[in-house]
Amino acid sequence: MALGCVSRSLLRKSLQVRVENMLFPGMRKMSSSQSNTKKTTKLKNMLNSKELEFIMEAHNGLSARIVEEAGFSGIWGSGLSISAQLGVRDSNEASWTQVVDVIEFMSDATSIPILLDADTGYGNFNNARRLVRKLEDRGIAGACLEDKLFPKTNSLHDGRAQPLADIEEFALKIKACKDTQTDPDFCIVARVEAFIAGWGLDEALKRAEAYRNAGADAILMHSKKSDPSDIEAFMKAWNNQGPVIIVPTKYYNTPTQYFRDMGVSMVIWANHNLRACVTAMQQTTATIYKDQSLTGVEKNVASVKEVFRLQRDDELVRAEDIYLPKK
Repeated sequence: MALGCVSRSLLRKSLQVRVENMLFPGMRKMSSSQSNTKKTTKLKNMLNSKELEFIMEAHNGLSARIVEEAGFSGIWGSGLSISAQLGVRDSNEASWTQVVDVIEFMSDATSIPILLDADTGYGNFNNARRLVRKLEDRGIAGACLEDKLFPKTNSLHDGRAQPLADIEEFALKIKACKDTQTDPDFCIVARVEAFIAGWGLDEALKRAEAYRNAGADAILMHSKKSDPSDIEAFMKAWNNQGPVIIVPTKYYNTPTQYFRDMGVSMVIWANHNLRACVTAMQQTTATIYKDQSLTGVEKNVASVKEVFRLQRDDELVRAEDIYLPKK
């Protein structure tokens, strides 16, 4: 009888392992060593890779899973997109705890690293370092902090004041975050908003160097020009002092090879899943309202079965077979 219990236990364990290791369709298969690598380490390796890396925006668990299925190696937890899907403005109207709740679902839904757009850190150094602890608890790989004042103003607004934080104060905020993290591979990215605020190259370079010296794992250099001239000037002056991330939302016509040639480390596709959702929902909702029928939209939307698949309903069926008593 004891042997029977052991056999059943081993069978159950085998089934559990198979369930936990199950790959959903479309997801890029990873080697055993890759799958066992911490998310923080994966992100750090991407930042320090000799190849140009890409991460894609997501704003909830479902979109995060879609990003992973598409083959991306990392996710950008966009502040704009997370706030928008909550129905509020990107002005810190969503509290940091609400953002962390969303990002936790995203982390649970995926096996690739998430870099959170953490705005200004939601306050001073004390708020920022507390945030780091909470992100580490939830398996988030890194946080990107921008050197503006709380509450933040979205960088792409036209005609809005974009006041910058004091360089020393922000550098010490970076240091506080690095001193607080318990995982040595957790990444802190310093986002420089000098170009956004109307300053020139000297200010951008001075800030980037100060934040790098404070311990930032990478610099995100932001620009809303329709061409990459700001980024090009910075990359030449930066002279490869450390990894640089860019967000080409406004200079989207620039060939990607140009970023490689400049020595950029990572590109963030920052808000396009959210924007795609908005367009699709507007069109679908308007059609249903106009037609008072589903006939015109059914062929253009995902099936309910596809939603179940993205939710990994098949894993639940397998788990029920293991954990629910047989009738």
